[in-house]
Amino acid sequence: MLQARTFITNLWPLVSHLPPVQRTQTLSIWIAKGRFGGSGTVNITGGAYLSRVTRTFTARAAQEPFLNGSSSVYVEEMYRAWLKDPQSVHKSWDVFFRSTTAGAEPGQAYQSPPTVMISYPLTQHAVLPSLSQPQTAEAVAPPTSTAALAPSEPDKRQVAPQDIEDHLTVQAIIRSYQVRGHLVAKLDPLSITAANKYTPFAKESSGSLSVVVRSYKLEDKDMDRLFKLPPTTFIGGPDDVLPLREILHRLEDVYCQHIGVEYMFINNLEQCNWIRQKFETPQIMNLTKDQKRLLMARLVRSTKIEEFLAKKWSSEKRFGLEGCEVLIPAMKTIIDRSSELGIESIVMGMPHRGRLNVLANVCRKPLEQILTQFSGLEPADEGSGDVKYHLGMSHERLNRMTNKNIKLAVVANPSHLEAVDPVVQGKTRAEQFYRGDVQGKKVMSILLHGDAAFAGQGIVYETFHLSDLPDYSTHGTIHIVVNNQVGFTTDPRVARSSPYCTDVARVVNAPIFHVNSDDPEAVVHVCNVAAEWRAKYGKDVVVDLVCYRRNGHNEIDEPMFTQPLMYTKIRKQIPVLDQYTKKLVDEGVVTEKEIEEEKERYESILLEAYHNAEKESKTYNKDWLDSPWSGFFGDRSPIKCDPTGVSEDILKHIGNVFSSPPPGNFKIHPGIRRILKSRMEMMESRTVDWALAEAMAYGSLLKEGVHVRLSGQDVERGTFSHRHHVLHHQTIDKTTYRPLCQLWPDQAPYTVSNSSLSEYGVLGFELGFSMTNPNALVCWEAQFGDFFNTAQCIIDQFLSSGQAKWVRQSGLVLMLPHGMEGMGPEHSSGRPERFLQLCSEDPDEFPVSMDLYSLL
Repeated sequence: MLQARTFITNLWPLVSHLPPVQRTQTLSIWIAKGRFGGSGTVNITGGAYLSRVTRTFTARAAQEPFLNGSSSVYVEEMYRAWLKDPQSVHKSWDVFFRSTTAGAEPGQAYQSPPTVMISYPLTQHAVLPSLSQPQTAEAVAPPTSTAALAPSEPDKRQVAPQDIEDHLTVQAIIRSYQVRGHLVAKLDPLSITAANKYTPFAKESSGSLSVVVRSYKLEDKDMDRLFKLPPTTFIGGPDDVLPLREILHRLEDVYCQHIGVEYMFINNLEQCNWIRQKFETPQIMNLTKDQKRLLMARLVRSTKIEEFLAKKWSSEKRFGLEGCEVLIPAMKTIIDRSSELGIESIVMGMPHRGRLNVLANVCRKPLEQILTQFSGLEPADEGSGDVKYHLGMSHERLNRMTNKNIKLAVVANPSHLEAVDPVVQGKTRAEQFYRGDVQGKKVMSILLHGDAAFAGQGIVYETFHLSDLPDYSTHGTIHIVVNNQVGFTTDPRVARSSPYCTDVARVVNAPIFHVNSDDPEAVVHVCNVAAEWRAKYGKDVVVDLVCYRRNGHNEIDEPMFTQPLMYTKIRKQIPVLDQYTKKLVDEGVVTEKEIEEEKERYESILLEAYHNAEKESKTYNKDWLDSPWSGFFGDRSPIKCDPTGVSEDILKHIGNVFSSPPPGNFKIHPGIRRILKSRMEMMESRTVDWALAEAMAYGSLLKEGVHVRLSGQDVERGTFSHRHHVLHHQTIDKTTYRPLCQLWPDQAPYTVSNSSLSEYGVLGFELGFSMTNPNALVCWEAQFGDFFNTAQCIIDQFLSSGQAKWVRQSGLVLMLPHGMEGMGPEHSSGRPERFLQLCSEDPDEFPVSMDLYSLL
């Protein structure tokens, strides 16, 4: 009944001028043709109607523009546009909204726009009137009295219902491209399949069109008809009216070529329109000659360093970037644009593939230090070292495009793919915190992923869910997926259940830009948009570089064992540098001589670095620090502790504040009042329990200017209802009192935050946070002590071995509450023996007790 009522309410203005018999016949024909998926008859007498439609929904109903989601969204967008500027919408909409605002009843506000048509058939396409024809003032003037709100008299100068339906069909087609165009975009440089594993690659344009527009089709004779563009598209540029043929052509160019844009799942109209404008505006992707030459030079460096390393160390594992050389100009584009928008520091995390190339050509790590990693020299300082494609670095350099200094850090990572993601986010958040960068305008993070790991590793999901939490957000991360279309030896068809490897990003409404990596100019445009999105909205964004892996998993692996068809095609694939330089030569942007000169210039740089590296006799692990603690150690003994005692007066002050109820009319729970009273009694008797002792420890550090951060599941109250560091008003939502933040006016900040229900992700985040500042206490508390085993990877690969592998320090404290309290065998132990085993350098030797190890 609701569908029938909605259907006839929408169509009544179109037939209200007809005689009753013809009016009934017209609506009956539309209903019989399945206009809203019902069956039955509709009796209409005058202005009243009675529906006897059974609710039998069919696929055709979902495709009817009047009843699917598109029509309601379209009307709402037209209304918002009219509120901002009545002149921005067609006069018929202006009249309708003015009449509605003036109080017109449903069915009375509609004023049909004039047309040259005298009559119209119901079963054939009518000729669309020219929307550019001048209209008389009388035809478009808004009503000036209540009389103008009455239904118009029968007039043959009315718009044909088929014309209205055709206009809505065109709008539905435009929306179809925006929603589904990425399904048929030419994303695979190998032209084997679509990036979406469930979509057969359709080479014929007709096949592509059917996948996108489905049943929203007009006839060939409609191709040259003019249609007014809705405000939800920017393909017209300065024109608001285009022939259907041109509309389809422009939509194909935007959504079905080398860029696939996924964004229509975002439930924010402003953000959707912003993305549409960045991709649909005519000529917006064009680069200048200078930009093209810069892109070529960056491709030369990215390609030539891999060729050089392959030539000098042909049997060495290096996880090269061959097949996705465009990653280097992609990252440099993001860094350049972000620097231009105000970013001063970027923290990066990435897997093995392309790491040496990124260190050399993005971070500008001295080539000599990279090449000495191939020599097998023993490090001259502490630490066991690690393989070269795990190492990190941190330094500050001048960005030549913006003439601004920018700090770049690549966080060291183990072989465990994606484990570094939360560590990067924690380090980024810490830098933002200590800089006072509350909106993320100065510090940002970039995370690189492989396609199989991005879809397969749960830590990716955990990290995404930290992205918008108040004490964990980094205000937007740019994710770059190096999509090899294969995971080690595993085909995507058996490696994931989702259509795209990037579908996990949809859970946080992050736009996803798929791009063919053999189209460098498309990659550069997508990366510029990604940087601008992050700067404007402070939200995550994904760039999916659909590429291939020219070698196997590494340089000595044989991929033909498992992917023979793919690698037969790869062997014939022309490298992207050769493709792009040929394109630029054909366009007259560069000459063959200039290309060769650029290649020779970089090859000479590589050769000079190689000769300098041969002269080195030792390496230093400290050259690869991602989070150096400059000046922290000095002449301190690595064994002895500094004095930590405080006066009793300070402890009393902390205890009294911690045991006192909030000031004013703050209503707390009666149970909390009893807890505070018992704490005050302990203060008077000079005794403490665990919660009070913990508060005194934190408070004394805060007085000395040491930032304290306590994070984990339910830490604000405490698993055992013992802590209560955040008191909640019992009648006012979001009103809290934090006593440890009220100790002294000049104290250090205290952060206590309930985390998401995650151990792996949150522990990794806090580890990253602790790496940034040695003069801070960062604590992660497990809900129960044994729950740390869900985060065992962080403990094994980062916390216990980080200093040995990467000379990296961390001040992270793990609190693992447990006890024999009837909670079962799991919660009875925090497994301390595991930590002792991890810290034992020689399990067969018992350490000798010496006075040196006494704590003073």
